[in-house]
Amino acid sequence: MEYDVIIVGGGVAGCSAAITARQRNLNTLVIYNGDGALGKTRQIDNYPGFPGIKGPALLRHLREHARGMRAEFVRALVRRVMPMDGSFSVLAGNDIYTGKSVILAMGTARVAPLPGEEDLVGRGVSYCATCDGMFYKDGKVLVIASDEEAVEEAVFLSTLAKVLYIKERLHNTAGLPPQVRQLPGKPLKLLTKGEQLVLETDQGEVTADGVFILRPAVAMTQLIPEVQTENGRLVLDNDLMTSVPGVFAAGDITGVPLQAAKAAGEGNIAVLAAARHLTRRNNSAGENQ
Repeated sequence: MEYDVIIVGGGVAGCSAAITARQRNLNTLVIYNGDGALGKTRQIDNYPGFPGIKGPALLRHLREHARGMRAEFVRALVRRVMPMDGSFSVLAGNDIYTGKSVILAMGTARVAPLPGEEDLVGRGVSYCATCDGMFYKDGKVLVIASDEEAVEEAVFLSTLAKVLYIKERLHNTAGLPPQVRQLPGKPLKLLTKGEQLVLETDQGEVTADGVFILRPAVAMTQLIPEVQTENGRLVLDNDLMTSVPGVFAAGDITGVPLQAAKAAGEGNIAVLAAARHLTRRNNSAGENQ
């Protein structure tokens, strides 16, 4: 199924966009990976109509509203958004969803890359085992992991290659098979030596053919490398569209102020702009027939 709009993020901006999308009769999928900062907010005093509401309660109301309007929800980490001839393939977990437009509403990705990491993206460093695992068949790969979700990816990689596993943050690794070798130490820096990738740790160096960095949040340049940024921020037009036609943004990801009320408004603006984009696309397709 090809959705009219795929919304990445199930917070205030994402739910606001989903509600308006369904009001416009757009087939809508919301993909979210948790409750974000709002899920930990004790009290919100300036959200219209809900003075003093707790963050989790506001999320519950918004999601119930969107689901009641028959927006679909899937819980998964979106790892990549891939433009494909006017549409988009969205890799979430190990599944791929197709949409005519995408709204990025996943809040701020507080991801601190390792020194040397960004320079090696596409040159041996990957954030998606499903996407790139086959490149290292019968080789040796290193998984740098931040949470339990990385375990599943490491299991998949172990069917293709020799896997080394090191924790960036403490988490449960009970699901790792015995053939995956867990390494001690803390990751410090990535570099190359010849054709090998090297991870420096506080316990020494580790070499590998490829490195998979698996975190619970994905930085924008990793999620959709085609988008233009300036000083780490998305470049957006007045309709909140990115430099990639058909990809819009809303909420905290667009910058300050980081306010729930602002996120709700931007979700509405972004999906209305997406609807206009789809209308222009359909009209153009009709003229070319």
